[in-house]
Amino acid sequence: MPDFKSTIIPAEKGNSILEVDEVFTFFLFKIYHISIWIAQCRRTRQIVSFFLGDGSMASCKEMWRNLPYDYLKCNIFSDFWKAYNCIPEKTHKKVGNETGETAHIERHNNTIRQRFIRLVRKSLSFSKKEYMLNLHFKLWAYYYNLKHK
Repeated sequence: MPDFKSTIIPAEKGNSILEVDEVFTFFLFKIYHISIWIAQCRRTRQIVSFFLGDGSMASCKEMWRNLPYDYLKCNIFSDFWKAYNCIPEKTHKKVGNETGETAHIERHNNTIRQRFIRLVRKSLSFSKKEYMLNLHFKLWAYYYNLKHK
């Protein structure tokens, strides 16, 4: 399988906007809380970066480091979660749900919860290993991006 970044359509200068959000879930008998940090391009609807970690700023930074270079200067919209303070203020804008600026990523997260039984909040299904959750999500994101290419 080719590298995940090979599935991403390059950013168009001045025309690409990123929406970032996180999806919370559990693994290992619902003992450990984990977040899937996701950056999605509004123009292409592709997942351009993701990272599995906790709800901390360090995890948000890792998601940010995984972004392809040409997406680093795009305008970015997120909610008011304090971990998003690691994103450069020059291009980052925190907005509420009522603005509609994060509507695509919120809808995408709803789709993810519908497709992954292990991400449904009140499910008996969950991943037993963080590695498998990461692998499962990466595989899903890979094919999702190819479908939107």
